[in-house]
Amino acid sequence: MNPVRRAFPALLAASLLFAVPVQGAPPDRVLVFTRTEGFRHDAIPAAVEALRRLAADEGMALDHTEDAQAFRPANLARYRVIVFASTTGDVLDEAQQAAMEGFVRQGGGFLGVHAAADTEYDWPWYGRLVGAYFKSHPQGLQSTHVQPERHGKPIGTPWPITDELYNYRTHPRGRVRGIATVDERQYEGGPMGADHPIAWCHAFDGGRGWYSGLGHDAAVYADRHFIAQLRGGLRYVAGRSDDC
Repeated sequence: MNPVRRAFPALLAASLLFAVPVQGAPPDRVLVFTRTEGFRHDAIPAAVEALRRLAADEGMALDHTEDAQAFRPANLARYRVIVFASTTGDVLDEAQQAAMEGFVRQGGGFLGVHAAADTEYDWPWYGRLVGAYFKSHPQGLQSTHVQPERHGKPIGTPWPITDELYNYRTHPRGRVRGIATVDERQYEGGPMGADHPIAWCHAFDGGRGWYSGLGHDAAVYADRHFIAQLRGGLRYVAGRSDDC
């Protein structure tokens, strides 16, 4: 037998024995922040759990914190996405705000849920990131339909929702890309008129931002339409899709 052929099995065994396994890329990480310095929503645990399931479905790792000390440049560099899930009030100091700005400017994604718009009124950069600040809401939970849209045009079938329906201090249209509107004709207390955006997205300052005003009521996190909306937002801000 050819000496080379006789030696080949031994060489193959040795190469397998000492081979270093190739490691896959680490998963994208998501940081969910739920600190509140104003009203605290009972639905926060449901929001975190829903986001945890979505992240797992997308092969992402999720951390949840209410500690603003997490907003340090070295720590934020570990994450692909930061979520403000019904945060309220002044939740970050100036250094932490600077870290958040740096995160987005380096291509990070921001996803805001419900009271993320009721947060950091004295931080103009954040107001532009989230798209619009909260102004008011009708009394109690009310029912309407959510109309998905793309490029400013309605698409698909409107879906029913019962939730606390936010009004905003400024109209976001023109600064962001609309995802969905709500129909004010079906409930009381909507002052924004025929065009009432409730969810939107945009490229912003080197990164991406996405926001939905839905999510006050814990039951909404079991609604398949809202979960699909959240999934689209998570994929968009993580850079996995250009369709938000």
